[in-house]
Amino acid sequence: MGGSAVTPIFTALLYLGLCQRQCNQIQAGTLPKPFIWADPGTIITMGRPVTIWCQGSLQAESYHLYKEQVSQLLGMWVAWNFRDKARFSIKSMSPNSAGQFQCIYNSSSGWSERSDYLQLVVTGMYSKPSFSAHPSPIVASGGNVSLLCNSKDTMDTFHLLKEGGAGPPQHRESRFSAGRHQAVFPVDSVNISHGGIYRCYGSFRFSSHVWSHPSDHVDLKVTGTFEKPSLSAHPGPSVTLGENVTLQCRSESWCDTFHLFKEGFIAPPQHLHWQNNTGPFQVNFTMSLVNSVHAGTYRCYSSHSTSPYLLSQPSDPLELIVSEAANTTSLSKHKPDFKSASNSQDYTVENLIRMGMTGLVLVVLVVLLYQS
Repeated sequence: MGGSAVTPIFTALLYLGLCQRQCNQIQAGTLPKPFIWADPGTIITMGRPVTIWCQGSLQAESYHLYKEQVSQLLGMWVAWNFRDKARFSIKSMSPNSAGQFQCIYNSSSGWSERSDYLQLVVTGMYSKPSFSAHPSPIVASGGNVSLLCNSKDTMDTFHLLKEGGAGPPQHRESRFSAGRHQAVFPVDSVNISHGGIYRCYGSFRFSSHVWSHPSDHVDLKVTGTFEKPSLSAHPGPSVTLGENVTLQCRSESWCDTFHLFKEGFIAPPQHLHWQNNTGPFQVNFTMSLVNSVHAGTYRCYSSHSTSPYLLSQPSDPLELIVSEAANTTSLSKHKPDFKSASNSQDYTVENLIRMGMTGLVLVVLVVLLYQS
């Protein structure tokens, strides 16, 4: 794209009749078609600005931008700048700004062919859908995972987008199940290119360029890139309720990030960065005031901060056992039996009374015999 940036002069043809008359006169020519793109991208949040660029030829005299819907021209803008490209600015993105665009240019030789279509989407119109990875956002290389997007709203289409991804968004029609509208995006034979941040959006068929707020993100991590670290518990894997325990993840090869994952736990794994630049490659995950929720099977992974979504092979599993503070059954065996002791004391008093009465009777008998 040669030449310095020059602010173009825009002429807006706002009346549909005028646009249609001129559009009908413009026939696709033999000049090469221009290239069309949007900056910062084609998926724009409501209210944010966006610029549509059309690049043609240095001999271009004018550029025309068309927005189409149901094969009908709705508007046309003309930018005069006598350069190899033209800029068309949208200051505040709205549902009316979204849609399908093409551009052409003309010169003394005639008109160019139309550019490819540019799909411009606005987001933030509806409430965000829910988004999750099944069975887990941590996937072994070569394995399979399903990304589930769902909403209680009656959205009939869902869109899957990978941040920074080179490919276009994926689209799936929704299905109603368990009281929600949902779509499943399967990812088969996972490889390192699948690692990254994913979000999903919902929309309605009658306005396919108007999407919901983005879902919460899912970080898809691919394992098996590096050798497995080791995982150990200190002071041990058996912990008493209310105590503290530390799970130490250690690697023999260089790495600067460690991830702790609990099997069957939906929440994303914990991660810590290696801080000691001279010591061993290890970090400590400390759990305070352990309760029954902490019990389970853990694994850890290592990674490099330059490739945060590529993890090592998993460590060997470590089962954390949480037991109660004391065994009430064994305590009851050693508890003094106050009732039994009381009964024994009562029996002793009775025996003493009986012996006393017997002795008194014997004394009376002796006295009577002596007097006689």
